[in-house]
Amino acid sequence: MTDSARTGKPGLAARRAALQILRGVLEDRTQMSDLVASSGFLSGLAPEDRARAQRLATTTLRHLGQADTLIDRYVDKSPPVPARNILRLAAVELCVLGEAAHGVVDSAVTLMRKNRKGGQMTGLANAVLRKIADEGAELWAELPPQTLPKWLRRRIVHIYDEQIVRDIEAAHLRGAPLDLTLKNDLDPVEWAASLQAEILPTGTLRIDRSAQVTDLPGYHDGSWWVQDAAAALPVRMLGNVSGLTALDLCAAPGGKTLQLISGGAEVTALDHSQSRMKRLRENMRRTNLDAKVVVADALEWQAEEQFDLVVLDAPCSATGTIRRHPDLPFVKTGKELHDVFALQSDLIDRAVDLLKPGGRLLYCTCSLLTEEGERQAKLAIERHGLLQLPVEIDALGVPETWVRDGGGLRTRPDLWQICGGIDGFFMIVLKKPVSC
Repeated sequence: MTDSARTGKPGLAARRAALQILRGVLEDRTQMSDLVASSGFLSGLAPEDRARAQRLATTTLRHLGQADTLIDRYVDKSPPVPARNILRLAAVELCVLGEAAHGVVDSAVTLMRKNRKGGQMTGLANAVLRKIADEGAELWAELPPQTLPKWLRRRIVHIYDEQIVRDIEAAHLRGAPLDLTLKNDLDPVEWAASLQAEILPTGTLRIDRSAQVTDLPGYHDGSWWVQDAAAALPVRMLGNVSGLTALDLCAAPGGKTLQLISGGAEVTALDHSQSRMKRLRENMRRTNLDAKVVVADALEWQAEEQFDLVVLDAPCSATGTIRRHPDLPFVKTGKELHDVFALQSDLIDRAVDLLKPGGRLLYCTCSLLTEEGERQAKLAIERHGLLQLPVEIDALGVPETWVRDGGGLRTRPDLWQICGGIDGFFMIVLKKPVSC
């Protein structure tokens, strides 16, 4: 049954579900991916309503600061959080998504009436949203991008500078296109034409339009998988992996595992999360690629032999992926960083143990923080006498300016805007001495 048939108001159920996502992120500090995976309130929706709910929530989180600034212009007293969320959602629909004012205002008033903490505010909602509908779009265009949370912004300003941080915030506001990694034996020119995609200098196929992934050519044939251009670079730094034994130490959701298999490596994919590894198995079935899959704690798992390659895409703050995941600034506080830094160090030590002498460790994080990237690499080199391998920029198709003075490759969301941007990553390849 469609949303309209159930409620008599097109879009109402999707908006209600979007509000539940906002509450989970903003009040319960739960990541949106976890809410979508575990919450039953989405399962009863038609596919198009479920997709719309996620799109509404994502767009609202990306523009939350702007929405609040605009709402505060029209209210004398801040409304309670549930009512504010309804106004935020509606303001974004009006000013960003360009939805028809009548339907947005009517639905917001209905949602306010049904909310026990907002039932007395239907008049306010009607008045505020009609003002936003009349003049909000013009005002919205003058509002600056949403700023990063203070704990993160202070760190990044210290690492880079104020202007770079502003550029990163502007990149977050623009969001991210859809990036695909093609199987190694397929022709990128042919598939770019089929998918109406651009071939990036790095080899990633980029689709810069709204698209349903499962409807794209090649999805059901398993010809490609979704993977940000930055996330696809680390394995490409390894060059030819054919015939090598490789361990993907924190494998889920599996993009790097698929790259290694497609490149001809004999792969063991390990991760502690059964649910996340389910997604990896599904992607391997879809792409007809095979690896040994192990669900275990990487720090405790005992291997039968050492590996030629160990890939460690370490757990991190994920601060480089905010343009794709605008919920992250609202669910993280920075208090968890000390434990994350320690875990990264322990995982690097474990990865070195699992390497053959002369083997290579690929270490990467989707973080903007040097404590999770450059510093971890420097300390690992000092602890284990690892040898840093050069970055072959010509083979990767990246600018020389992305190479760090201390080694490795660094991408940021403010870079490569002419191509549509890229996530923030640090990546480096380190070689274990033969004498170890």
